[in-house]
Amino acid sequence: MGFAARGWDIAVHHHESKREAQEIVDQIAAQGGRAISLCADLSNEEQVRELVPACVQAFGRLDCVLNCASRFEEDTAQTFTYNLLLNLMEINVAAPLALARGLYDAIPDCAVADEVQRGVVVNVLDQKLYNMNPDYISYTLTKAALANATIALAQALAPKVRVVGLAPGLTLVSGDQTQEQFEMAHRMTPLRRGSQLQDIIDAAIYLAEARGVTGTTLVVDGGQHLASSQRDVMFVKFE
Repeated sequence: MGFAARGWDIAVHHHESKREAQEIVDQIAAQGGRAISLCADLSNEEQVRELVPACVQAFGRLDCVLNCASRFEEDTAQTFTYNLLLNLMEINVAAPLALARGLYDAIPDCAVADEVQRGVVVNVLDQKLYNMNPDYISYTLTKAALANATIALAQALAPKVRVVGLAPGLTLVSGDQTQEQFEMAHRMTPLRRGSQLQDIIDAAIYLAEARGVTGTTLVVDGGQHLASSQRDVMFVKFE
């Protein structure tokens, strides 16, 4: 909604959440914007490859890909499985790479000289890459891979496409967390607040529109990455 408010045309991707995606499309349309919903299984390469052409067909061009879909499951070094790690790699790493390549292919060659025609990929990462702990090891490894891919892609796709990272902290109540635990976790950060949804929206818009920024990651977490912890915040014991 934040992008739409700034005049962007929006393609909302979904897999199983068709109703929720359509609600977003309807809200944007009600405010005078243009939006469509697109269904794809991000573990299916053929379906992923169809997303960028579908956007171009609908709007005439594609300027930004926001890779925020992730699979997130609890495991450790003692419990991980090949199947889980490889499946997370498909969704959390391979799909963003394929979408970045798709955007590059869709950007006209004139973008080399005309930066107005250039595109941008925003990869949503995680603050825990800057504050490591051993929990959720498969998820963490995939986000680490995507963080390094962000740098490599920024080099490989320049100047037609910028590639940047956005690393939020704890934003929504997750798993078995209570609302009280969620609020206490936020108060543990240096700024006594964690990631707010509006913070992340504002940061994503900035990165999408900042033509001089590429190959770097913006951490938006209230300073959570500065507060070292041996466990993921989901498992921190609150007194």
